[in-house]
Amino acid sequence: MENISRRDFVRTTVCAACSAALCPIDFAWAEKGFSAKDPHVKEAYFYKKLADGVVQCGTCPHECVVRPDKRGLCRTKVNIDGRLYTISYSNPCVVHVDPVEKKPLQHFYPGTRAFSLAVAGCNLRCLNCQNWEISQTSPDRTRNYNLPPDDVVLKAAEYGCKSIAYTYSEATTFYEYMVDIAARAKKVGIKNIWVSAAYISQAALNRLCDVIDAASVNLKSFSDKIYWDLNGAHLQPVLETFKTLHRRGIWMEIINLVIPTYTDDMEMIKRMCGWILENLGPEYPLYFSRFYPQYKLVHLPPTPVDVLREAEKVALKEGLHYVYIGNVPGLGNKTICPNCKQIVVKRRGYTLVANHMKNGKCKFCGTRISGRWES
Repeated sequence: MENISRRDFVRTTVCAACSAALCPIDFAWAEKGFSAKDPHVKEAYFYKKLADGVVQCGTCPHECVVRPDKRGLCRTKVNIDGRLYTISYSNPCVVHVDPVEKKPLQHFYPGTRAFSLAVAGCNLRCLNCQNWEISQTSPDRTRNYNLPPDDVVLKAAEYGCKSIAYTYSEATTFYEYMVDIAARAKKVGIKNIWVSAAYISQAALNRLCDVIDAASVNLKSFSDKIYWDLNGAHLQPVLETFKTLHRRGIWMEIINLVIPTYTDDMEMIKRMCGWILENLGPEYPLYFSRFYPQYKLVHLPPTPVDVLREAEKVALKEGLHYVYIGNVPGLGNKTICPNCKQIVVKRRGYTLVANHMKNGKCKFCGTRISGRWES
């Protein structure tokens, strides 16, 4: 498995019978007929036509080659009459109003609300997925809302949300829906948040960067082998995503789930932090998040808190300014000024209880705190 190529990978999928990742069956099943006239079907923004009615998706690095009446690995892209369509349009299966801190984003308008939605599907196969009931299925197998882009924006405004978050499943797999919502939201001053594993093509990412304001990105590992074994993806495209977000001026916060026996190696964490410092700088927050037994990794224990604290020390020693511990009640709820070490933002859970900043600066010493803040 270590040496399997990306081209080999796009010919595999999750077996509907055994749910085993990378089962070598005829990938891209399509048990149901779809019509381009369906209100939840829209032509994909990134693909090219090949011979004999075959198409190749360009939304993510898998570059799935999809035959007529079949689907891509994400289960949301379908070849209909020699054209590639998304079936994840205006049909979210989850709609919530959340505190923005839940994304998690600690440095992006803290204390505000995010109108959050998800459509079923994912282009990864994470063994630890906590939302596998919606990520490892398809939009035609979930109970959905009928919520066109204009209605999403209206609902977000109605509920007083500062932002719209594309979250819970993998937002890249409902790319067209996300981009259309975000473009409309941007026109009326509502911010857009991409919550993602960042496995996306550069062409699709650059278009997305035109309309989003922030990204909460899961960096699954700093080992390509572990990325493949744990998530069914490769590391380098994710690193390229980070570079593009940085270059395009998109605010981002980085989450690293520390999984026992997979991603709890301190030398790997040190290399990861060094790469972030060298390529992105010290200003973007990094979260070391606690793993709890989920999905296909129920045999593993939760991450020891001492391991998370050790990772935090490694990151701070490497020179990152804002390091958080996630998924541990009582920890990771304070933003500390990197200069005077005073608490500038304090939270209880997802609730903001103290904000000692003025115009984005520490009230105690005047140091600018990286992020996006209310005036």
